[in-house]
Amino acid sequence: MTTDAWASAKQGFARLLSRGRPERQEVAVQRLERSRQELAGRTGAELEQARAEQEAAWRLRLSDLLEDAPAAEAELRVLVATFGTSASASGPGSIAISGDNSGIASTGANATNVQMQAEASGSGRVYQAGRDQTITER
Repeated sequence: MTTDAWASAKQGFARLLSRGRPERQEVAVQRLERSRQELAGRTGAELEQARAEQEAAWRLRLSDLLEDAPAAEAELRVLVATFGTSASASGPGSIAISGDNSGIASTGANATNVQMQAEASGSGRVYQAGRDQTITER
């Protein structure tokens, strides 16, 4: 989360969360930075646990926001559509989380880790691959 996209997303979400109050915007920026720090440098199960905790905290904050300011939904949708389309990261220790929480990419110590989640119900199927994939249906 050290890219220009992170800086833009952080400022956009901070504006949204502050609802036009400059003093609250700085608090939102600090919360977003703390979330980034909680995820930075973690891998595997530790990263998954930290991600789940951050996701829960931010779901609650955004839920409270939408309850208090229902008109914020449109702006939130724009932010998610703008910044939530991919989970790519570059640079040492950077982390990106896709807007739909379907993947996390981190590039710490020259490693790239991608974690994917999927859910299918009924007779649905899920096919995921980190690279090439061949599927032969019968």
